[in-house]
Amino acid sequence: MHSSLISKIQKANMYAREPERLCITEFSTTFNGENDSHTVSYHEGRWTCSCDFFQGWNLCSHTMAIEKMLGPMLPKEAKQSIPAPAAV
Repeated sequence: MHSSLISKIQKANMYAREPERLCITEFSTTFNGENDSHTVSYHEGRWTCSCDFFQGWNLCSHTMAIEKMLGPMLPKEAKQSIPAPAAV
C-alpha cells in the first residue's frame, strides 16, 4: 500500500473520532419507526417529519432520535426544545 494512502486512512480514522468537525446544514432520511416509515429532513434551520405527531408539535420521536444520533454535528439552531402544540 502506498504511504500516502496509509496517511489518508490514518487521517480519516482521526476525523471519524471527532464528529464536532462537521456541521450538518441539510439532511434527509427515511426513518423506519415501529409502525411506519417516515421522511425526516433538516433544511434551512428547521426539522420536518412526515409522521402525524410532528404536524401538531413540530417535533417528534423521530426528529429527537436523529438529533441524539448526530449530536455535535448539528448546528445550534437544530437543537429542539419541547414547544407548545401548534394551532390547528
